[in-house]
Amino acid sequence: MNILSQATYDFLSRHSDDDPIKLLLQQGRYPDVDMRMIAQQLEGRRQAQEKWPSLCKREGYLFPPKINREQSSSEATALYKASLVAQGETIADLTGGMGIDSLFFAQKVSRVDYCEMDPDVFELIQHNFQTLKADNISCHLGDSIAWLETQKEPHDVIFIDPARRDANGHKVQAFEDCTPNLLMHLDLLRNHCRRLIVKASPMIDITLGINQLKEVSQVHIIAAKGECKEVLFVVEPTVPPCQYYCTDIQPNTTHLLSFTPEEEQNASLMTASQIKHYLYEPHAALMKGGALRILCSKYGVEKLGRNSHLYTSDALVSDFPGRIFEVETTLSVNSKEINRLLPQRKVHLLCKNYPFTTAQLQKKLRLIEGGHQHLICTRLGDSPIGILCHKI
Repeated sequence: MNILSQATYDFLSRHSDDDPIKLLLQQGRYPDVDMRMIAQQLEGRRQAQEKWPSLCKREGYLFPPKINREQSSSEATALYKASLVAQGETIADLTGGMGIDSLFFAQKVSRVDYCEMDPDVFELIQHNFQTLKADNISCHLGDSIAWLETQKEPHDVIFIDPARRDANGHKVQAFEDCTPNLLMHLDLLRNHCRRLIVKASPMIDITLGINQLKEVSQVHIIAAKGECKEVLFVVEPTVPPCQYYCTDIQPNTTHLLSFTPEEEQNASLMTASQIKHYLYEPHAALMKGGALRILCSKYGVEKLGRNSHLYTSDALVSDFPGRIFEVETTLSVNSKEINRLLPQRKVHLLCKNYPFTTAQLQKKLRLIEGGHQHLICTRLGDSPIGILCHKI
């Protein structure tokens, strides 16, 4: 399979460090070179250094257009999904796209069926699988639902990540608004696998998703770099309760907290009467999963208020799942106090459950983003409060 002409490939080799925007402006000087493809590859390589580090220097690997790269899983989240399947299983990836999930599934399972509707993307990704010698991946061009209907033998696992944009390119969240419509084909999907893994929008209502998909045994909420990146529903014949797995992926570590909604509901909520020596902000996956009360019982911390999702303690809880701050002082947030404590007005500001947003308060107090201190504005009980601290 020859995706790039020899002239384009040679040009790419010689200009691997060039600015893709500037190269696009030189298209007329190199009529034999596909400059659009050159720019696409250079942009993809730069993005890969952070998002897919194991692929950025693979000889012959080609990156798809920007929209496919943006919608693709990162290497870290693809590795996490691969941990949910067993050695030797078979899996159908019905929404293949850039193929990152298929690649990492293939390192674990015996066979992957990769499905993709876009013929240009399909050709490029098929080339990549051959380049990487991923011989246990079979590629299928066309509508994956139609392909699934022709399959006589069920897969162990079906993975589906429905496209979350409508016909006008606007983002959607609900299963019924995605492509394919997951709810319309749910019976078909369930009949063709033992276990269905659904990747959903990080903005999805998890309780609604569980009710719509019915037999959900696990919900995996994955955060990285301070953001919730993915929500995965594992659908299989099960006996309640559903287990939540809130995972925060960091460069050198991964933190996982597992619980059931019932455990969260039954946990004792310990509220603080004052700000103590340490302050804690749970990571994004815990916030999305609603692990609020259970943090008190598991880590011995006190919550600042029912709607203030921050915690405090006198003794350091070094393994708390999130950011940890050492408190310097508390303050009434006004210009006089800011002048006294932050004369340079340089600080990292965060407002949570506070009368002003972070942007509004930053403008009101003329604060400059930066420095080593953090000013966290929230409520202790019902009372607004500012907490000047530094990150541990």
